[in-house]
This record gives sequence, structure tokens and C-alpha cells, in this order.
Amino acid sequence: METVMKRTQRLLELLGHDEAPFGVYYSDAKPDGFGPSKGEIFTREREQAGQINWANAFGHNFSCLVGNIWLARKKKKAAWISHEECGCMGGGFYSGMYAPYLETNVLYVSTGIPGTPMEGEHYLPSPASMRAFMEDIAPPAAPKKYCVIKPLEQFTEEEPPLVVDFFARPEVINGLCSLIFYATGDHLAVASPFSAGCGSLIAWPLTYWQRGEKRAVLGGFDLSARKFLKTDELTFAVPFPLYKSMLDVMEESALTRGTWANARKKVFKSRRAWVDESVS
Repeated sequence: METVMKRTQRLLELLGHDEAPFGVYYSDAKPDGFGPSKGEIFTREREQAGQINWANAFGHNFSCLVGNIWLARKKKKAAWISHEECGCMGGGFYSGMYAPYLETNVLYVSTGIPGTPMEGEHYLPSPASMRAFMEDIAPPAAPKKYCVIKPLEQFTEEEPPLVVDFFARPEVINGLCSLIFYATGDHLAVASPFSAGCGSLIAWPLTYWQRGEKRAVLGGFDLSARKFLKTDELTFAVPFPLYKSMLDVMEESALTRGTWANARKKVFKSRRAWVDESVS
């Protein structure tokens, strides 16, 4: 990982970006960082048996994974989630902690349950459209107890990340998109599917890679998670092997040419404009 980090620093220099990326992996060891406390355990069986206390799940036991990642970004620590310490039924599903998805999630994200306090988020127009989405995203099953998101420099050769996550404003995202188009030669190399914030950071990049599709995922469009991102900030998530191919070609890409040098000036204008929203 030492070589990857040196090259990542070079990429950050080319981009003009001031925040190193995070990585996603799975571990049986509970990391030092930010995660939910023990609470409701989400399974289809428990849901069907009426054993989930939804007042707790949506109340004091709720813990957003993107919110914990926000804390991890501030403190340069890890954010994590497990099946027993889940905090959010969506976060548990998108991190591969359980399958199949819950019908409560289907209704909550779409139209809600008429006649109950759960009016729904109305992010998709019907339960059928939400089911189609969740069946399509199909997060790979978690291979270990914890899904962990931590600073890239904390990884080792023996335990590399599966996904690399950038948090950046559009000027930097512009450079990352240009680089992955160049690295893959594929005009469809960046996808921006509907998702929860954590789904864009974890589930979608892993799902695309598992399907054999070389895709980076542009995210940050989950209205519920916007409060855990800086103003105008988006996310850019890429499977680690694809990230390494981006590093391989960065010196010959447009990022070392005059056109990007001109565009890069806006990166610094953006940083000056939002200096009061530093993550540190």
C-alpha cells in the first residue's frame, strides 16, 4: 500500500484536492472508530414474525452509516457496521449484512404505509419500483462480521481495500471522471444509479465489479444523507483494482495537460469559497 499511497498523493496533487480518500473492507475485528450500538437485528424472518421494534429502529437506536463516516472523516478513524450493531435497516442491507431486503424498507423509501405514522420518503414512486431497485443492486454478502470504512493510508498490503471512496466537490469530481474514462476507454465508466448514500459508497461499486462491469459510482444524491456531506459535495466510489488502473495512467492522462490546468483553477476557487466547511 505504500506505493498506492505515494501515487494517491500525486493524484491529489494533480486534482488540487485536500482530502485523501477512504477505503471499504470487511473484518472480523471491531475497529476503533464510529458505529452503532447494539439494537434491532434486521432479517426478513424477524420482520415477518413482527419481532422488530420499529419505534426503536427509527428512534434512539437509529444510526446512519454515512453519519458515522462523516465522524470518521473528521477524526481520521474508521466507521463500521455489523449485523448485530446495525443502526439502520438500509445500511445493513447495502453493506451486505443481511438479505433479502425488508418489505418495511420497500415501503419506507417509496409510498409509506397509509394510515400509519410512516408516511414514506417518496424517493421512488411505488413499492414495485423500490423492489426492482433492491433486486438490481443485490449487494454482495458480507464475508466477515464488520463492514469498515477508514482512511486509505490505514490499509496494508495484507489487507487492501475493496473500494476507494472520494468525497469532493464537482470540480475535483470532474478530474476523477476524466481519469477513469481515460483508464478504461469506456464512455460509460461512470454510473450514477439511484441509491442510499451508503449504497453508492459500498454496494453499487461492489455489485458492478462482481458483474464484471468496470464502473465508478457517482453518489451523494440521497436527500436523507445530504446533511452528512459538505455543501456541494458529492461522492466518487471505485473498486480498488480499477482505482489502481487510474493511478497507472494518471501521468499520461488529461490531468497533466493544459486544459486540466485551467480547469483546476476552479478547484482552488471552490476551496476558498467553502473554507468554513472544512471537514477537519
